[in-house]
Amino acid sequence: METVVEVAEDVTTRQTPAHARPGLRHWALVAAGCAAVVGGALAATSATGAVTTARPAAPSGKPAPVAAPDPAKAELPLDCGPFPVAVSLKAGADLGKGPITVVAAHCQADLGTPPDAVYLLVNGPGKPQVAATLVEDTENLTVTQLAIRSDGTVRARAKGYSSDDVPRFAPDLDLQLNWAEKDGQWVRSTAKAAVGQV
Repeated sequence: METVVEVAEDVTTRQTPAHARPGLRHWALVAAGCAAVVGGALAATSATGAVTTARPAAPSGKPAPVAAPDPAKAELPLDCGPFPVAVSLKAGADLGKGPITVVAAHCQADLGTPPDAVYLLVNGPGKPQVAATLVEDTENLTVTQLAIRSDGTVRARAKGYSSDDVPRFAPDLDLQLNWAEKDGQWVRSTAKAAVGQV
């Protein structure tokens, strides 16, 4: 009887070898290996085995959607002298008449905060074209937020100055700018911005 008890105690205290214990690291490696195998199988074409990039196919009979204009390829009408033009914000959408991009851009000067201009870009022959100037850089506004809403309006939030006496480093106006297209023209309305509004 004593022999049976000793054997039972020996079984309960025996250590399983490290390579036989399935721990967290073991299962993480197994999962990573399985994911690699499945991902490789899905990415390879059955005929050649070549890896392809997964892209949603355009519906049959319909052309692929046209990309929104790229501001980096457009010539923005800012006179910056020796300084380059910098795009600080951009938003793109297709409002049903083709894709547009709205950009806030300024001269990339070494000092200070240069004012922004806001342009509406459309795709043109060869490169994007400026279809409308929504804000001139002479208005001394710094655009902090920019969006195109689903109803087709363009909205921006900007910092500005109530007079020429206000120091350029301390804008005292926070404005909400809205544009709506009417008869082919973009009409702007301006209001003081509410907290969190865009």
